Amino acid sequence: MSTITIDKRIQEKPLQLIDLENIKKKKVNVVIFGHGNVGARLVDQIITSQKEISRRRDLDLTIFAVANSKTVLFNEKGVKANWQEEKNKDGEPYTITDVIKFSEEHNLENLIAIDNTADSNFVFNYKTLVEAGFSLVSSNKIGNTIDLDFYKNLRKTLSEKKKEYLYETNVGAGLPLIDTIKLLHLSGENITRIKGVFSGSLSYIFNEFSEGEKTFSDVLNQAINNGFTEPDPREDLCGNDVGRKLLILARELDLHNELDDISIQNLIPKHLRSVSKQEFFNQLYELDVPFHIKRKNLAKDHVLRYIGDLHGDLSKEDGAILNVNLVPVSKNSVLGQLKGSDSIFEIYTESYGKNPIVIQGAGAGAAVTARGVFGDILRLSDKLN
Repeated sequence: MSTITIDKRIQEKPLQLIDLENIKKKKVNVVIFGHGNVGARLVDQIITSQKEISRRRDLDLTIFAVANSKTVLFNEKGVKANWQEEKNKDGEPYTITDVIKFSEEHNLENLIAIDNTADSNFVFNYKTLVEAGFSLVSSNKIGNTIDLDFYKNLRKTLSEKKKEYLYETNVGAGLPLIDTIKLLHLSGENITRIKGVFSGSLSYIFNEFSEGEKTFSDVLNQAINNGFTEPDPREDLCGNDVGRKLLILARELDLHNELDDISIQNLIPKHLRSVSKQEFFNQLYELDVPFHIKRKNLAKDHVLRYIGDLHGDLSKEDGAILNVNLVPVSKNSVLGQLKGSDSIFEIYTESYGKNPIVIQGAGAGAAVTARGVFGDILRLSDKLN
């Protein structure tokens, strides 16, 4: 004799067909930490897409909390399009424990925590969140580039708790770079070198500067006005961001490197590195002569590119050489033909020989990065029960 079990929700409301639809939809509940340029766009993108996602993917994607470093807005049914106004009015001080407690009190399932901060301290909440049942998506590079012990311990916790951590936007904004490298590496392909222009802002600056007559300060101001750089462009010009991206790729290949192992060419004159941002802007003209000399000394049909290069004996844990430098390249090369603010990555492997796999596309911009984070959320949602 067979037994038929009827869901209690159907017994209580047998005539409300919408309940039948909602029962079959996968429910995923998201908390977003950080709502600056990237975070705010991500919230808006999700809210705008919710109905279409529900229809096409049978997925009920709900943002149950939006937080910055000071306050959080909670809504177990999901924040609405006016979330910024509501957060200004109803946002409350919080701790990570409060977020976890809220999810538990409201029996929220399939939890994902999104880190859109650039906070070096926030990453120390990752383990706590994973242990509380959250998977992770992050545009923040710091969790993957601080010491190797943290990196390994986080992955051990993720494995033990059977949770996921996606961070495709850490390198290349919305480009499918990390996934490609993971698949190649896991399939046993021997990756021998990765090089390219890792920074959309520095791509734009040197694409514009190399082939024109403008001064470097004029091009830099142009990049700032177009929103391609950080508010303090020294964060781009120092090269540390490119270095972090290179380190992330090295660690994807199971190489045991730290940030200190990378040779990084800082493009900022020493006397301008520690002055205030305003003083730096007042003295931008001091960059013009040294960069003019670099351009003048270029060989015919060559341009300048700021390149990250991972090479050496990548079959050994400690065999990698990591360099970040401003170098001349031929206009006819793949790197030399780069335009706008695109990033480009050349992946050399044993099987492909001298012909690299090339991944190229938009490498800067809040909207592109937010869309990449959104993509990680959807991919992760597919893996959840």
